[in-house]
Amino acid sequence: MDLSRFRYQIAIEDAVLFDLRERLGRTRWPSTPQGEPWAYGTSRDYMQRVVTHWRERYDWRAWEARFNRFEQYRIPLGDMALKVHVLIERGSGAHPTPIVLTHGWPGSIAELLELIEPLAHPERFGGDINDAFTVVVPSIPGYGFSDAPPSPMSP
Repeated sequence: MDLSRFRYQIAIEDAVLFDLRERLGRTRWPSTPQGEPWAYGTSRDYMQRVVTHWRERYDWRAWEARFNRFEQYRIPLGDMALKVHVLIERGSGAHPTPIVLTHGWPGSIAELLELIEPLAHPERFGGDINDAFTVVVPSIPGYGFSDAPPSPMSP
């Protein structure tokens, strides 16, 4: 299958990131309930620290660059209109074995980024080039840059 027509690169517009920061800055915080911390859900203090991190310290462009180092595609799934985002790192050597790494729920392909190059290019990490894999890392439907399914899906 020729994948070239499904080629993809992450490129979030600055306006989208600005809008996110602005909306996070307008969060209306509930009062803190009485009782044990976390007894009624997420601690407000904790959630405020999370929001501050996303507004002021999270570097989306650095993560975007990490993802964009790899070949990426949005490939149609079966006969559905659903497209799945996939990272592919073609392995070194003459005959790298294909391997699919999938993240769990909840999760994302970000959890797997550090595994891709050692599996695809073991010779760069002190291993044998003959042990290389072509690494395929899909975002499960509804996560990352994969489309959400119109209804629940089975494995």
